[in-house]
Amino acid sequence: MELTLAEIARLVEGDLDGDGSLKIRDVAKIEEAQPGEVSFISNPKYAKFIETTRASAVIVGRDFPPVKQATIRTQNPYFSFLKLLVMFHPAEEAVSLGTHPSAVIDATARIGSNCRIGACVVVDRNCQIGENVTLYPGVVIGRNAQVGDNTVLHANVVLRERVRIGNNVIIHSGTVVGSDGFGFAREGEHYHKIPQIGIVIIEDDVEIGSNCSIDRATLGHTIIRKGVKLDNLIQVAHNVEIGEDTVMAAQSGIAGSTKIGHHVVVGGQVGIVGHIEVGNNTTIAAQSGVTKKLPPDSVYFGTPARPIMQAKREEVALRKMPELLKRIAALEAMVMETKK
Repeated sequence: MELTLAEIARLVEGDLDGDGSLKIRDVAKIEEAQPGEVSFISNPKYAKFIETTRASAVIVGRDFPPVKQATIRTQNPYFSFLKLLVMFHPAEEAVSLGTHPSAVIDATARIGSNCRIGACVVVDRNCQIGENVTLYPGVVIGRNAQVGDNTVLHANVVLRERVRIGNNVIIHSGTVVGSDGFGFAREGEHYHKIPQIGIVIIEDDVEIGSNCSIDRATLGHTIIRKGVKLDNLIQVAHNVEIGEDTVMAAQSGIAGSTKIGHHVVVGGQVGIVGHIEVGNNTTIAAQSGVTKKLPPDSVYFGTPARPIMQAKREEVALRKMPELLKRIAALEAMVMETKK
């Protein structure tokens, strides 16, 4: 594919500063781009590459300083670049239309039109699969599960019994949805398994990374609301509810019965205890440990998590501690000398 810079500017609804007849054949990272390619800058850390990049054009914010390259100025350079990335590199259909001969589909399962079902897929009894669904090789869907339209399940995803998946959902390889919650009752010296008879509901437009575990509810529902984005290696325990358009980075975990609000941002390796609430629009910085309810519209950091400015002040004070201890020891020595 080849587009002129003027065509690209119209596509991303940006303001062009430069030669609109320039031919662009691809997109690239700012530090690796070559002539004939377009790149972008949205993170200030990468602005330094503007002096050395060989890109023919760069997409920048509307307030970015003038530069020698042709520029397209938009309100959101990252999203504008995403549009171009999709155009120059459209997704490939890795699974052929229809059902692979090795797939095992129960006679009672209902499969929608235009589905792509790969090798060794298993669809158990009474399942409902919507239209335009793609099931990559090795996907297993348990009995009475439901999968909505335009959903993609990558290789070796497992949906356990009675799980409900919405429309336009993407789940990456190795993720298990509907595994048993971690529920045991102690009697004497032994633990006895508590039956996990609830389900998991994943609403529309959710994307879940690889090797995540989404546990079914003990009773009722574990719910992931519309638009949620989960990174790889995330644990969501039984009866958790995650609000709309919340994002969570890798290696984070949420213990049972906790409710996460909408538009929450959770950094990597965050641990959240059970039976609490995290308010709407709250940000939890990476490697924090959340031990109590967090209010909405706030930023928390540390273990235990506390308001981020408080945590930073405490961190600065802690770093000064060795020097302070030396000074205290010196003062004590001086006092002892005066007493002699």
